Amino acid sequence: MAEENKTKKEEKAPAKEKPVAKEAVEKKAVSEKKQAPKEEAKQEDKKEERPERRGRRDFKGRRGGRRREEKEEFDYTTWKPKTELGKKVLSGEITDINQVFAQGLKIAEPAIVDILIPGLEKDVIFIGGSTGKGGGIRRTPFKRTSRMHKSGRRYRMSVMAVVGNKNGYVGVGMAASPAGKHREAIQKATDKAKLNIIPIARGCGSWECLCGAKHSIPFTVNGKRGSVKVNLIPAPKGIGLCVSNEIKKIMSFAGISDVWCKSRGNTKMRINFVMAVFSALRKLNVYKIKPEFEKNVGMIVGKVE
Repeated sequence: MAEENKTKKEEKAPAKEKPVAKEAVEKKAVSEKKQAPKEEAKQEDKKEERPERRGRRDFKGRRGGRRREEKEEFDYTTWKPKTELGKKVLSGEITDINQVFAQGLKIAEPAIVDILIPGLEKDVIFIGGSTGKGGGIRRTPFKRTSRMHKSGRRYRMSVMAVVGNKNGYVGVGMAASPAGKHREAIQKATDKAKLNIIPIARGCGSWECLCGAKHSIPFTVNGKRGSVKVNLIPAPKGIGLCVSNEIKKIMSFAGISDVWCKSRGNTKMRINFVMAVFSALRKLNVYKIKPEFEKNVGMIVGKVE
């Protein structure tokens, strides 16, 4: 029994490690030193190959979009006009926008308006919409449309912009671009709005006021686009803009502070509603008016100096 226990203990005892020569240990250390700089170089190359990550992470760890670079302002010294009107504006022959309207010249370059009407402001009109929770519409600045193709749906979006100096000049423009190019679409729409700019006749045509100030329109005008019909009526001082929020942008940019509005038709179609109002404002310059009426109403076309 004693001999069997001895044999079992010998089997359970771990095998002793063989002694390692000093030369082998030194060789391993030298090889590791040689490989270390190569591995560091490989890691540095991988870091250089990685593209720079843009955007910041939010509190949930999600990465945001790329940072957009701000565009520089347009330099008029490098502008090369292509039309006769642009050349006259750049040379200094025409210094006022009223000269352009008086001669009936067509504006074909947005830079002409930027030079002749400094301090123009721009805004986007919310013409799009997406379905809400309760069946309502959540208004958006971009209207998206789709058409079917072999490869699938192809989307396109349209934008409407308004420009004005809040002192007698306003313009509305609309443009479209492929989906995803929001900045390009807004820039196109603003350029078209500058080309469509018109002078606005202002005065106090309300029988309740007749103060002679330039806070409203001089007389009632009508506009139509599609099924939408609009009547703009002069209002007394202090009434304000009795119109929808998107039409307020046009009126404020035109320099009108008091006006009544009656509308009929499908006014939910924002494009037709806005263009009907713009056509009504354009009719203020169509009618011939007696000088006596102009004095009583205090009518003036364009800017008030």
